[in-house]
Amino acid sequence: MDHRLLEILVCPVTKGRLEYDREHQELISRAAGLAYPVRDGIAVLLESEARRLDDPAPTARDA
Repeated sequence: MDHRLLEILVCPVTKGRLEYDREHQELISRAAGLAYPVRDGIAVLLESEARRLDDPAPTARDA
């Protein structure tokens, strides 16, 4: 994930900061409690596609 892009992307729910989780290929919004997937290098910032942080993170096998 490009560092410059990460600086301008925000959570669509809270408009807050996102953190990149390289291991799980997700953008994390701690304020919303959501993890947005990054698929083929493209952030999918749709609430309907996000995983709740209290749900298990995907494994490499799930991808």
